Amino acid sequence: MSRVSLLVAGAMLLIGGCAAIGGPKTEVKVYAPATAITADPAWPAVDWSLAVGVQAANQMLDSPRIAVRPTPDRFQAYKGAMWADNAPDMLQTALIEGFEDSGKIPAVGRFGGGNRGDFGLLLEVRAFETVYTGDKPAAVIEAQASLYRLRGGRGVVATKRFRQAVPGAATDLDSMVSAFGQAMSGLGTEVVGWTLVEGERAAKSEEVEGRK
Repeated sequence: MSRVSLLVAGAMLLIGGCAAIGGPKTEVKVYAPATAITADPAWPAVDWSLAVGVQAANQMLDSPRIAVRPTPDRFQAYKGAMWADNAPDMLQTALIEGFEDSGKIPAVGRFGGGNRGDFGLLLEVRAFETVYTGDKPAAVIEAQASLYRLRGGRGVVATKRFRQAVPGAATDLDSMVSAFGQAMSGLGTEVVGWTLVEGERAAKSEEVEGRK
């Protein structure tokens, strides 16, 4: 199970847009969705290492703004609130913790800083937003995943699109943050399991080829 993040990561963050000239300060609530990636005993225990990278498909998602789509053609952000980090970084952290806590893999880390695993998992976040259908909101997270064999230059071994849509218990932001936590947990669990299965399949295939 992944470590549980604080629902509100900092009671209040005071941003003084006009503070330098004595103007009023704006109170901004900072949120970090609580996630819990649950390991499946059926997942294979592997002996290879993994580097995880997550990027945003657009600039709106590569920021701490909490995105909301009130209608299909309108893309906005909640006022007076922000994520503790941008969506890709939050998802990357949740995934790494999920892999670590699964006990199924010996080493996992972030892409960069000289870290190169045997496999690389790259996700592009396509959606991380509240989406309204009529007056009913849902936390929607969608990501395109690609699993690469980094050792030996074998390239992509598997790709898959992942999507979670969790209805909010109510329309208020606290309820939606809870829904985002559930969506991240569901998507993270799917991604971790898929990566272990597909990576191990590729590793076993290479072993068979090497014995020929």
